Amino acid sequence: MGEISNKAFGEVGRSPLLPDRHPTPDFFVCDVFDAVPKGDLASMEHPIFSLSTKPDTRLRRYEQGGQFVEVTPSIKGLATVHDRDILIYCISQIIGALNEGRKVDRIVRLKARDLLTATNRMTNGQAYEGLKTALERLRGTTISTNIKTGGTETLDVFGLIERARIVRETRDGRMQDIEIVLSDWVFNAIEAHEVLTLHRDYFRLRKPLERRMYELARKHCGHQSEWSIGLEKLREKCGSNSTLKEFRRLVRSIVEQDRAHSHMPDYAVNLVERSNEVEKVVFVNRQTMDRRNSYTTSDLPPLSGDVHDAARQIAPGWDVHAIEQEWRSWCAGKACTPHNPSQHFLKFCMSWVERRG
Repeated sequence: MGEISNKAFGEVGRSPLLPDRHPTPDFFVCDVFDAVPKGDLASMEHPIFSLSTKPDTRLRRYEQGGQFVEVTPSIKGLATVHDRDILIYCISQIIGALNEGRKVDRIVRLKARDLLTATNRMTNGQAYEGLKTALERLRGTTISTNIKTGGTETLDVFGLIERARIVRETRDGRMQDIEIVLSDWVFNAIEAHEVLTLHRDYFRLRKPLERRMYELARKHCGHQSEWSIGLEKLREKCGSNSTLKEFRRLVRSIVEQDRAHSHMPDYAVNLVERSNEVEKVVFVNRQTMDRRNSYTTSDLPPLSGDVHDAARQIAPGWDVHAIEQEWRSWCAGKACTPHNPSQHFLKFCMSWVERRG
């Protein structure tokens, strides 16, 4: 339903990226000048945000491993991938404040122009009107879920944001200061540092599908050399309403443009098509991520096979290598080097199971 077509951005020689409209080093202002774009893991895993450019009024429900997410749109439709920029901006400001040791809460007060420039948007009248509509969709999109964030199992019904209020306007009626109240669910994830750094060029990606594919690669590939996923599974995780045939065409177009322009941040993307096997999309790490700010690395030594076997006993059914990546991410984010890494990892596995089942 209204997903971006290939023709719109398929001109030969044209960069698939939007222009960098505001290339200033401190465009994340508020009062955190070095904040970097962050995304919450829960909404990066589940397709909460719509890829559509038209009002998407479909009810969505996803279930996996005893957890579910149900997303209900308002009359104006589901919040879109581009609406999510507002959440990313708010998350970035809070993470920046936490990194400085300052106290934070769910209320984020910001300047509309700062948000627009930080997310690489125009700053004309149409952009301000679009921002109002995005806030309405974020407030109107309702989520029912029992996903755990920040160690808390939530069985609740809430909006992506609890409230948005225009605090001050300019003389010509444009909003100037905005106050956004995040949901407890999103704020719990931020406080637990269940976030990942996004490349700043994320905001320059034109197509909603490109953004969603990058988010999934960022979460699942991380700093690994590559990550692959079946085409049909990718369509499911993207929340695409296209047929598999159309989705293949859309992905192939992105692959061809990336081959020509290398425009996808952090990961090159390839499509492996074989007649007798499941088609796969392969993301290859470009080794461009800033490891100091990514929450996905540490200088910890490799773990032995015995430790992995013990971890499987503690977390049956879980991919212990994926848990290990999250453990290394946690240690890097906390600048933590455990005296006994193996024992620390096993305790992390216990906590993982307690929080997620």
